[in-house]
Amino acid sequence: MAHWFHRNPLKATAPVSFNFYGVAGSPAANKICNDLRTTRARLLEMFTDVTCNPEIMKNATDAYFSLLQGFILSLDGTTQENKMRFIQNFKWTDTLQGNTPSAQQDAIFELISMAFNVAIWYAKFASRLAGKENITEAEAKDVHRSLKVAAGIFKILKEVHIPRLITPAEKGRDLEPRVIDAYIIQSQAEAQEVTIARAIELKHNATLIAALAFETANFYQKADHTLNTLEPECSSKWRKYLQLKQHFYMAYAYCYHGQTLLASDKCGEAIRSLQEAEKCYSRAEALCKEYRQTKGPGTTAKPSEQLFFLKLGGLIKNTLEKCQRENGFIYFHKVPVEAPQLELKASYGLAEPISFELPPLSELCTPEVYATFDLTKGAKNDKAKPKEEEVKPMKEPDLKPQKDTGCVVS
Repeated sequence: MAHWFHRNPLKATAPVSFNFYGVAGSPAANKICNDLRTTRARLLEMFTDVTCNPEIMKNATDAYFSLLQGFILSLDGTTQENKMRFIQNFKWTDTLQGNTPSAQQDAIFELISMAFNVAIWYAKFASRLAGKENITEAEAKDVHRSLKVAAGIFKILKEVHIPRLITPAEKGRDLEPRVIDAYIIQSQAEAQEVTIARAIELKHNATLIAALAFETANFYQKADHTLNTLEPECSSKWRKYLQLKQHFYMAYAYCYHGQTLLASDKCGEAIRSLQEAEKCYSRAEALCKEYRQTKGPGTTAKPSEQLFFLKLGGLIKNTLEKCQRENGFIYFHKVPVEAPQLELKASYGLAEPISFELPPLSELCTPEVYATFDLTKGAKNDKAKPKEEEVKPMKEPDLKPQKDTGCVVS
């Protein structure tokens, strides 16, 4: 299912040399600085390397974060801030704000921004893998897991690390609650899409599929509402995607709920449910066009061209015609004016974020080495006026879509 998911761009960052001009007062301290520079550069390369997989990404992330924590955790046996936390200036762009960077002289800002990009990478990896022709069951599980990993990273950043920043996030930036909440919810909703596709493929109970679709539609609605107070020029396109997915999965919910009602000999109610499914599906089709025409950050998904989307339209039409035939021959039920109120709860298949844990502190970062960093030896002008480094956008690979088989799992 190539082009099924909307993806905002990766964050970009200025190069960081970690050259502290005499502050690093020992060979071991210099090695930490050199390793920080090389592991950071390596991790940034992995974000745009099409051969990178979750194992490679985890190793690159752990290598950098294990060293960066040497500038965050207390290493002198006290509860005071690490003396190295505020020595280096870091610049990062935001996924919705173009190439205008934010800058903070804070290692925690760097940790959060880099981890945010790791989460975006997992979401993009899932999208790329889902776009493969004839995806296997193992690959579908990787898609599912990657989306839950992304949700887990966003969640831990919001709950644990962002509150530690001295300078709060500006409005509309990635680290403010509305934006990061939307990323958490979208990642969970997309993980549930994989579950729904598998449930349909394996012909699971219609009640379960309807409940999962209803819960997923509610996730998309919640994500959309989270963004409704952001500036339209940076959020409108994203919101159109969330809205079209909400209506698409409401159509699924009403369609499969109609099947459940028909199986319970409630043919009139089944017809009304399927009529509502038609309305939601038509609205989703209209939103697909609006989404394509809306300008804004990110890649443009093409869900209305996917077999998974098109098959639902046929399923609704055929099921509704069946119900109408049965009602004309057997039931003669009156069709209610009001659509049924969906109060469906999924007992299985709901996607929970996978908890993200930072790696252990690098063995290089000992209290003895930490003591050899001497802030009094640094050139004050270098610290006060860090060299202005240009922030260049990430060159993300242009991935050509493969033939769509309509399958998410096999």
